Amino acid sequence: MKVFIQKHYEVFAYLFFGGLTFVVNFVVFFLFTKQLNIGVYSSNLVAWFFSVLFAFFTNKYFVFMTKQTTFGEFFKEMLLFFWYRVVSLIMDMFLMYLFISLLNLNSMVAKVIVQVVVILLNYFFSKWFIFNKKESSH
Repeated sequence: MKVFIQKHYEVFAYLFFGGLTFVVNFVVFFLFTKQLNIGVYSSNLVAWFFSVLFAFFTNKYFVFMTKQTTFGEFFKEMLLFFWYRVVSLIMDMFLMYLFISLLNLNSMVAKVIVQVVVILLNYFFSKWFIFNKKESSH
């Protein structure tokens, strides 16, 4: 079992930190919609920002463990991360609108479904386009 976990560490770590990112997103969304009575779409945007910030650092240092040697490389990773998260945000907002406004699904149920889709999409982006650990030519 230990060998299996070590072999698939990245996937397990991504699922674990993806789960924590989901918790950050969901808690912020809940606080803004239910406690502060802010609209679902504005709350979704705020929840997105906090969860993306959390996800960048956990993905970088604990999941994909990339090492940059310059500030420029770090900044490039961060920009790519946020860029692809904007792409998934567009999907997130579209699906929230679809489920809530068109299909009349409960906003909390819609949020859970949408976050599963977004987590999978973000893993693909992170693995192949952001933290892809290409060997440098130095």
